[in-house]
Amino acid sequence: MFKPNYSYEKRQKELAKKKKQEEKRKRKLEKRKKPVEENEDASPIED
Repeated sequence: MFKPNYSYEKRQKELAKKKKQEEKRKRKLEKRKKPVEENEDASPIED
């Protein structure tokens, strides 16, 4: 009978979690970046 390799399963779970966090971080950066770019494109205020 084979013994389950729990450390492998744990490692896979950790990798998936890291990947998900990284994607979330990138989405947040994009979200922050877009409003700034849109504001730059808006007509500048001239006195």
